Amino acid sequence: MNKKEYWNSLLTEKSWKLLQEIKNKYEFILIGGWAAYLLAKQQKSKDIDIVIDIKQLEKLKKENLIKNDRLKKYEIKIEEIDIDIYVEYYSELTLPVQDIKNYAIKIQGYNVICPEALLILKQGAYKDREYSVKGEKDKIDIISIIFFTEIDLNKYNQILEKYNLGLYKKDLKKLLSGFKDYNVLGITPRELKLKKEQIIKKIN
Repeated sequence: MNKKEYWNSLLTEKSWKLLQEIKNKYEFILIGGWAAYLLAKQQKSKDIDIVIDIKQLEKLKKENLIKNDRLKKYEIKIEEIDIDIYVEYYSELTLPVQDIKNYAIKIQGYNVICPEALLILKQGAYKDREYSVKGEKDKIDIISIIFFTEIDLNKYNQILEKYNLGLYKKDLKKLLSGFKDYNVLGITPRELKLKKEQIIKKIN
């Protein structure tokens, strides 16, 4: 079945090229939509989200870096694409930014956050912007991570326990139960129904 693309393909191609360029210049851990894509091979991303340390932040200052104190992150805007930069001991994500490095794995030469930790970050982002266009993309990424990566739900539970995020399990079941958009996943309604039932049973 053909998959419906969420973002315009010209935008995602431009964003992918930009991601490759910054990979050659800086060290970072990839989170957000592109991490979900590298892990699940589903929907591509428009914006780029990365976690860096203070040393890399100093190097990045030669770019057109904007500090966003309200959202506690740095940003680089290149036409319609945003690069959101989260820094240890300054930025705030669902998991402490300084701990993200403990959950990094290597994929296609990128340092990428593992699916269990990414799922939690995506759930946190979805909570903050549920009724927006980006919130809709978060939801698709959450489902993609659960359906199309080798996610270890025990590890997911352990991370939730460590950071007192136990309610996320209930949220995940609710989100799964209500998800109907099989087109964006390139699967049939029946496959969606079976996958949902299978996963909901496993989330204890």
